[in-house]
Amino acid sequence: MSLSEPTDELTRAADIIRNAKRLVAFTGAGISVESGIPPFRGPDGLWSRYDPQVLDLTFFQQHPEDSWKVIKEIFYDFFGKARPNPGHLALAELERAGILKGIITQNIDNLHQEAGSRNVVEFHGSSRRLSCLSCSENREFREDMLAELPPICPDCGGLLKPDFIFFGEGIPPHAYQRSEEETQNADVWLVVGTTGEIMPASMFPIEAHGNGATIIEVNLHPSNYTSSITDIFLQGKAGVVLRELADRVI
Repeated sequence: MSLSEPTDELTRAADIIRNAKRLVAFTGAGISVESGIPPFRGPDGLWSRYDPQVLDLTFFQQHPEDSWKVIKEIFYDFFGKARPNPGHLALAELERAGILKGIITQNIDNLHQEAGSRNVVEFHGSSRRLSCLSCSENREFREDMLAELPPICPDCGGLLKPDFIFFGEGIPPHAYQRSEEETQNADVWLVVGTTGEIMPASMFPIEAHGNGATIIEVNLHPSNYTSSITDIFLQGKAGVVLRELADRVI
């Protein structure tokens, strides 16, 4: 689809969004790729270059220095340079206009918040916080915390880890609960930049569809949702499609 000219599907999507009672966005790695953050999976994904065991909770606890060297390189030296792109900014504008009621994101990069979004459910946690494995204290990330690796909790001397989900960890209950609430209450879902492969997050759009919600999908390529639950498929880059949608709606 070329979005340089008006399209029937884009017009339909804008009309549905404009008239939504409760619009929620569900975002994945695809929206952040345009900010320079590669996905984890696929031929160009991070796991083609790094060993995913560094994010295995047991390995991390047994080899914290080895894990933290890679974690620092990926999530703080590299990801830390990423900035919100037009897709993030368009969603923030829709929220400020009172049209978008919330975002459920599978991403851990904090780019929605940096763009100005306020009602964000971080389903997999955030790299912008560190949590102590001993006393469970959470603290906002500062660069000086990584002056020595592994970082140690200043309160109890325990091991600090990024406050996002490692292999072997469960989804934070509050994030799961808020996502379920949005799934029950939203009548329109804007699915952006996700293939629908990562469980259990991938089930929420399916549940929403089962509850009668309209599913508008924005993706570069068809996903697991496209032929099964998607009502309108807008094919293209998130930054381009969301920018055009916001311009038509606001």
